[in-house]
Amino acid sequence: MSELESRVEGVLVKDHVLVSDKYMQHVLELKGFGEIMKKKFFLKPFESLYLLYVDKLKLFRGTHQMDFDTLMAECIKLDPDSFTKFLIYRDLRTRGYIPKDGFGFGSDFRVYERGQFGEKGAKYVVFGLTEGKREKIGLLQKQIEDITTMGKEPVLAVIERRGEVIYYKVSKIQFYQNKDQPGFSNIES
Repeated sequence: MSELESRVEGVLVKDHVLVSDKYMQHVLELKGFGEIMKKKFFLKPFESLYLLYVDKLKLFRGTHQMDFDTLMAECIKLDPDSFTKFLIYRDLRTRGYIPKDGFGFGSDFRVYERGQFGEKGAKYVVFGLTEGKREKIGLLQKQIEDITTMGKEPVLAVIERRGEVIYYKVSKIQFYQNKDQPGFSNIES
């Protein structure tokens, strides 16, 4: 992976990672990682997990160095969807996209077109659904409507049981009752 030339060093603060090195903050920011919160530079949990996964992060809690599994366990305690978010984030990064935290639709990301990060707004909002997990269709419909209203293209990321991510572009659909529409006939048996 050529995104980062060297390993980033960070310290765990709850489920976020604090990066103190100013040069590394700049490099990370250019690559679409992290954000400034309360005048400090932090990596989101899914970003930290990804960087640990690709061996570009050296993470500490106090003097103890942490690995991917330990961080994942910590993240899941605070957010049960952490693994789903990581899988989607990793897959999008691997495909060359820059995903950033979404708008609060669960496991969602604002996703920038390849080469457009920092130049244009995000084109897509990708939101995740784990295969086998029940979800109310009304909630799904509301998410699609809200994303479309923001002028973004909604994309559903379905995580299969093996961890593979499959993407579906979705759009708003209107259902009508047959009896209310001209041209439809009620057929009774």
